[in-house]
Amino acid sequence: MKVDGKHFRSIWRDGRTALAIDQRRLPHEFIVTRLTTCADAAEAIRTMLVRGAPLIGATAAYGMALAMRDDQSNEAIDRAYETLIVARPTAINLKWALEEMRRVLRPLPPSARIDAAYARADDIAEEDVVINQGIAQNGLALIEAIAAKKPGETVNVLTHCNAGWLATVDWGTATAPIYLAHDRSINVHVWVDETRPRNQGASLTAWELGHHGVPHTVIADNTGGHLMQHGKVDLAIVGTDRVAANGDVCNKIGTYLKALAAHDNGVPFYVALPSPTIDFSVSDGVTQIPIEQRSAEEVTHMTGRTADGRIETVRIVPEGSPAANYAFDVTPARLVTGLITERGVLGASRAALAAAFPERIAAAAE
Repeated sequence: MKVDGKHFRSIWRDGRTALAIDQRRLPHEFIVTRLTTCADAAEAIRTMLVRGAPLIGATAAYGMALAMRDDQSNEAIDRAYETLIVARPTAINLKWALEEMRRVLRPLPPSARIDAAYARADDIAEEDVVINQGIAQNGLALIEAIAAKKPGETVNVLTHCNAGWLATVDWGTATAPIYLAHDRSINVHVWVDETRPRNQGASLTAWELGHHGVPHTVIADNTGGHLMQHGKVDLAIVGTDRVAANGDVCNKIGTYLKALAAHDNGVPFYVALPSPTIDFSVSDGVTQIPIEQRSAEEVTHMTGRTADGRIETVRIVPEGSPAANYAFDVTPARLVTGLITERGVLGASRAALAAAFPERIAAAAE
């Protein structure tokens, strides 16, 4: 997608290293960081220099390639896997990408592993772009249908967290249909949840929408229900870090509350996802998906730019007050209108997912 008219991806290869946009510095600074070792890739994932399930997967794949550059042994494959798999516990794309890299590399002689690792990592990144373009096309039809019912009026989309191109290699998941609608001159506007803690909506989604020229408005997380009550939201589209076999959706904390509000007000609630995000080994998302608990400091402190241009972090709660930081919640399938995938808009059910992605079931059974 575009940053001030120039095309960027969130991660890309430069020779035998990888370059990634440091998302911790946005929206105030646009910094590109070079990843030169497997440890660099793991640290980038752990510290959220990169984040978003598809991008985490692509970064892990490059991390495995970086490991092969230094050591092509079976032990190096295993070390890289173990180093990267623990970087973030919730996003299933991390495990999928690492297992795919290991599947490709293990049968090869050590002399062939460097080139094969970089080639497969490149393929994983490219596959993500193609998948997200498919999500864009399939989700566009939903926006076009609403636009046809209110000609000349704005289609208002509510989203949560950042499921934009910064969370993937390019295009995004939840934002992909929005970008395509905008590029095709459909009058679309996005309500952007600020998404506490870490404020990925206010800092990342708003940044990328603004740089691409998409009309948007940042709102406090608790505003969505009010807007739905008053007919100011036509549909909600969110992303996800993991979808269980039964259609339950794990996404940034607060997604469940938006789904409840949408259900109560008759607002369609869609989840956009690439197929590697489906985890057929998990039969029930509410009870079986591990929920990452991050540092309390993400809740107790906020970072921003001061009036004189300095980037400062300040404490916003009293000294001594403890804080809990559950990073994700799970939205039951019954609250999901549909799953926007590269193979169409599916029902949030075991049968629909299994029919669309039988190969994923086979992979989960191995």
